[in-house]
Amino acid sequence: MKMKKTVEELLQCPYWIIDILPSQVPAGSPGQYFSVEKYFLQGSRMEEIKQKHINLVLKLNCYRDISIHDEAAVNPPPEHVAEEMKKRFLYIRTGDAMILSEPDDTHLTVFNPDAQLLELLRQLAAGEGLFVWQPVF
Repeated sequence: MKMKKTVEELLQCPYWIIDILPSQVPAGSPGQYFSVEKYFLQGSRMEEIKQKHINLVLKLNCYRDISIHDEAAVNPPPEHVAEEMKKRFLYIRTGDAMILSEPDDTHLTVFNPDAQLLELLRQLAAGEGLFVWQPVF
Protein backbone atom coordinates (compact mmCIF):
# COMPACT_ATOMS: atom_id res chain seq x y z
CA MET A 1 0.00 0.00 0.00
CA LYS A 2 1.70 3.18 -1.21
CA MET A 3 1.06 6.23 0.93
CA LYS A 4 2.03 9.59 -0.49
CA LYS A 5 1.49 11.77 2.58
CA THR A 6 3.26 11.54 5.91
CA VAL A 7 1.38 11.46 9.20
CA GLU A 8 2.53 15.03 9.87
CA GLU A 9 1.12 16.17 6.52
CA LEU A 10 -2.16 14.37 7.10
CA LEU A 11 -2.59 16.03 10.49
CA GLN A 12 -2.71 19.36 8.61
CA CYS A 13 -5.44 18.15 6.19
CA PRO A 14 -9.20 18.66 6.51
CA TYR A 15 -10.74 16.21 8.95
CA TRP A 16 -14.06 14.72 9.98
CA ILE A 17 -15.24 13.29 13.28
CA ILE A 18 -16.92 9.91 13.78
CA ASP A 19 -18.84 10.38 17.01
CA ILE A 20 -21.64 9.28 19.29
CA LEU A 21 -23.28 12.70 18.74
CA PRO A 22 -24.80 13.75 15.38
CA SER A 23 -23.02 17.12 15.27
CA GLN A 24 -20.58 19.35 17.09
CA VAL A 25 -22.00 20.75 20.35
CA PRO A 26 -21.97 24.55 20.01
CA ALA A 27 -19.94 26.63 22.44
CA GLY A 28 -22.23 27.94 25.16
CA SER A 29 -24.79 25.18 24.64
CA PRO A 30 -27.35 25.16 27.46
CA GLY A 31 -26.92 21.40 27.95
CA GLN A 32 -24.34 19.66 30.10
CA TYR A 33 -21.92 18.32 27.51
CA PHE A 34 -18.95 17.74 29.83
CA SER A 35 -21.03 15.86 32.42
CA VAL A 36 -22.59 13.68 29.73
CA GLU A 37 -19.17 13.04 28.13
CA LYS A 38 -17.78 12.03 31.53
CA TYR A 39 -20.69 9.60 31.93
CA PHE A 40 -19.90 7.93 28.58
CA LEU A 41 -16.18 7.69 29.38
CA GLN A 42 -16.81 5.43 32.38
CA GLY A 43 -16.63 1.63 32.53
CA SER A 44 -18.64 -0.49 30.17
CA ARG A 45 -20.06 2.51 28.29
CA MET A 46 -16.58 3.40 27.03
CA GLU A 47 -15.90 -0.25 26.18
CA GLU A 48 -19.12 -0.33 24.12
CA ILE A 49 -18.14 2.83 22.22
CA LYS A 50 -14.61 1.52 21.57
CA GLN A 51 -16.11 -1.72 20.24
CA LYS A 52 -18.16 0.33 17.77
CA HIS A 53 -14.96 2.06 16.65
CA ILE A 54 -13.24 -1.31 16.22
CA ASN A 55 -16.21 -2.71 14.30
CA LEU A 56 -16.16 0.29 11.95
CA VAL A 57 -12.43 -0.01 11.23
CA LEU A 58 -12.63 -3.77 10.68
CA LYS A 59 -15.63 -3.38 8.37
CA LEU A 60 -13.71 -0.68 6.49
CA ASN A 61 -10.91 -3.22 6.06
CA CYS A 62 -13.32 -5.40 4.08
CA TYR A 63 -13.33 -2.65 1.42
CA ARG A 64 -9.94 -0.99 1.79
CA ASP A 65 -6.39 -1.91 2.76
CA ILE A 66 -5.45 -0.60 6.18
CA SER A 67 -2.21 -0.43 8.10
CA ILE A 68 -1.16 0.77 11.53
CA HIS A 69 1.27 3.66 11.08
CA ASP A 70 4.22 2.33 13.08
CA GLU A 71 3.90 -1.27 11.88
CA ALA A 72 4.94 -2.80 8.55
CA ALA A 73 1.97 -5.12 7.94
CA VAL A 74 -0.77 -4.22 5.50
CA ASN A 75 -4.13 -5.62 6.61
CA PRO A 76 -2.99 -6.89 10.02
CA PRO A 77 -5.13 -9.59 11.66
CA PRO A 78 -8.45 -8.25 12.97
CA GLU A 79 -7.62 -9.38 16.50
CA HIS A 80 -4.41 -7.34 16.42
CA VAL A 81 -6.20 -4.21 15.18
CA ALA A 82 -8.83 -4.60 17.91
CA GLU A 83 -6.27 -5.06 20.70
CA GLU A 84 -4.17 -2.11 19.54
CA MET A 85 -7.23 0.15 19.32
CA LYS A 86 -8.17 -0.77 22.89
CA LYS A 87 -4.77 -0.09 24.39
CA ARG A 88 -3.02 2.78 22.58
CA PHE A 89 -3.11 5.94 20.50
CA LEU A 90 -3.18 4.75 16.89
CA TYR A 91 -2.87 6.17 13.38
CA ILE A 92 -4.66 3.83 10.97
CA ARG A 93 -3.71 4.47 7.35
CA THR A 94 -5.86 3.76 4.32
CA GLY A 95 -4.53 5.14 1.07
CA ASP A 96 -3.97 8.87 1.51
CA ALA A 97 -6.33 9.06 4.47
CA MET A 98 -5.78 8.36 8.13
CA ILE A 99 -7.97 7.54 11.13
CA LEU A 100 -6.83 8.61 14.56
CA SER A 101 -8.04 6.30 17.33
CA GLU A 102 -7.47 6.96 21.01
CA PRO A 103 -8.37 4.29 23.57
CA ASP A 104 -10.10 6.70 25.92
CA ASP A 105 -12.07 8.94 23.55
CA THR A 106 -15.66 8.78 22.33
CA HIS A 107 -14.76 9.71 18.76
CA LEU A 108 -12.44 8.86 15.89
CA THR A 109 -10.87 11.54 13.70
CA VAL A 110 -10.54 10.96 9.94
CA PHE A 111 -7.97 13.03 8.07
CA ASN A 112 -8.00 13.63 4.32
CA PRO A 113 -10.78 11.25 3.24
CA ASP A 114 -11.77 11.37 -0.41
CA ALA A 115 -15.49 11.53 -1.28
CA GLN A 116 -15.78 7.76 -1.77
CA LEU A 117 -14.14 6.96 1.57
CA LEU A 118 -16.23 9.57 3.37
CA GLU A 119 -19.44 8.05 1.99
CA LEU A 120 -18.33 4.55 2.99
CA LEU A 121 -17.45 5.78 6.50
CA ARG A 122 -20.89 7.44 6.81
CA GLN A 123 -22.57 4.13 5.95
CA LEU A 124 -20.38 2.09 8.29
CA ALA A 125 -20.81 4.62 11.11
CA ALA A 126 -24.59 4.60 10.71
CA GLY A 127 -24.55 0.83 11.04
CA GLU A 128 -22.80 1.23 14.41
CA GLY A 129 -25.09 4.02 15.64
CA LEU A 130 -22.37 6.63 15.08
CA PHE A 131 -22.34 9.88 13.12
CA VAL A 132 -19.85 11.56 10.77
CA TRP A 133 -19.52 15.34 10.78
CA GLN A 134 -16.99 18.04 10.05
CA PRO A 135 -16.13 20.47 12.86
CA VAL A 136 -17.16 24.11 12.57
CA PHE A 137 -14.71 26.71 13.77
